[in-house]
Amino acid sequence: MISSSQSYNPPRSRLSVYPEDEAEPMSRMSSRHSTIGFGGSMMYSSSSHRPACPSISIYSEEEMPPISRMSSRHSAILDISRPGDDSVSRFGLDDPDRTRTNSVASLDTEKQEAAIASSPISGSVEASSPDGSQPPTLPPFQARFWSKDPVTSGKRKTYISMISIVTLLLILSIFGILSIYWASLYNVPNYAHKLECWIIDFDGGAIGQTVIQAFQNNTGQPKQLTWRVVDASQFPNFPQDVEDAVVNDKTWAAISINPGASDNLNDAINNADDTYNGALAVTAYVNEGRNNNGYASIIHPQIITVLADAVQVFALQNSQQVSANSDVDVNTLLSQAPGVLTNPMSYTIDNLRPFDVPVAVAVQLVGLIYVLIISFIVCMMNYQARVVITGLNQHLRLISLLHLRVIVPFVLYFFISLFFALLSLAFQAPFDRFYGNRGFVIYWMMNWAGMLSLGLALESMITILTPAFIPCVANVSVASVPIEVLPGIFKYGYATPFFNFSQTVRTILFGTKDQLGLNFGVQFAWIGISILTMTLFTILMRKKEERAWVRQQQNCTNNTNPEKA
Repeated sequence: MISSSQSYNPPRSRLSVYPEDEAEPMSRMSSRHSTIGFGGSMMYSSSSHRPACPSISIYSEEEMPPISRMSSRHSAILDISRPGDDSVSRFGLDDPDRTRTNSVASLDTEKQEAAIASSPISGSVEASSPDGSQPPTLPPFQARFWSKDPVTSGKRKTYISMISIVTLLLILSIFGILSIYWASLYNVPNYAHKLECWIIDFDGGAIGQTVIQAFQNNTGQPKQLTWRVVDASQFPNFPQDVEDAVVNDKTWAAISINPGASDNLNDAINNADDTYNGALAVTAYVNEGRNNNGYASIIHPQIITVLADAVQVFALQNSQQVSANSDVDVNTLLSQAPGVLTNPMSYTIDNLRPFDVPVAVAVQLVGLIYVLIISFIVCMMNYQARVVITGLNQHLRLISLLHLRVIVPFVLYFFISLFFALLSLAFQAPFDRFYGNRGFVIYWMMNWAGMLSLGLALESMITILTPAFIPCVANVSVASVPIEVLPGIFKYGYATPFFNFSQTVRTILFGTKDQLGLNFGVQFAWIGISILTMTLFTILMRKKEERAWVRQQQNCTNNTNPEKA
């Protein structure tokens, strides 16, 4: 243990401690040290660069005086023990410059403990201020988390403050940012009425009336699709016109009561035709590729539910009519063509653009999240290299800095987007299904534009917000389900990079409505806005940094020449 008074100045003397097996020869040590002593199996030496050198008093364990008596005679006290050895050697260090009238600070062995980590010796060093008002500073690797010395207390306070602030920011982010995605999936069925679907009666008979009535009975509520009856005359080229309307996003689904459906059933009843297929009476045209999540959770379930009800209702009506018709032999029908009685009307679902590429989930939805992550990583890498590591941010001229911040992302994302696109190609995403070999190039260019739109937006905001306060972009909230079934606030999604990226992928893989020009236009708009804002923010920050540099130089000048100041 060391207890030092104010008059003791450690930098003026040096104490060397040698293990027995590492001690230097006495002759060599005496040439460099003013005092040499032995304690147990340890050798101690004291050297000083002053004419008046301190002396060392060494006490064996048996002759060790009380600390109170030693502190009255020595300016420093040290206890040293060897690892695995219970014996303790104590010695006192006397400073000739120290006057006998100086008081020595009291030693508090319970509250002040520290170890000197010097192999193979294990010891403890502890110092207190003369008035005992403040705990000493502990050496490295020796403090406890709740130690009361000034250094540990300061570090502990800073650590707890940082952890608390980051935790608070995360909590605020959970409710302020992540809640956007949760809100996009909350009560989605309650907005099903925003999806408009068509009913087209090409039949004009009993089957058509039954189907129309069934859908009209299942519309008008918030959780129900909106069904609108459309005049069949608007589709002279049936069924091509109906299919084009569904594929080109004019409607989310179209129920077609096919021409002659009722007449075909009547002929089958009169002729006992066992080849009659009731499933040809009604066709539901859908487009799963437009939004597979919306199709699976809203559109498809409601269509088959309503059609199933219509089938049951019509089967009952048809059997009653046949039984009441004296011209029809029911027994003959049951034996020769039972289908005209048991299944007079059914339906077929024609999925014009099926979501039949499993890897498309990674390409058009989950992959978009990785695009954002990659853009963020590149942005942070560029920031660290430019600002933190090299200091180019304050070394380059303004025009050179702007060129660096714009050109580097274009080059980096060009190659990164290529390999990102090749990853999807390696897992056999059918980019050539509708656009031939151009499909992959289109997808690659959309990856490049998407990374640029996201990355440059981050690059722009990092100028004024710094990395620690960049919010997560809430693009994914508008890419999973149809925007039509989201609250009105989510209509911003039509202008987001994610939504247009996803639409491009669906067009390439599934042949949905071609809006590639609009999709790329949105990405280019984001790129242009980001470049403009980044330029503006960089100019503003450069002026701020230049003013700060001028003030710093003035302060240095004033400190160097206080008379002029």
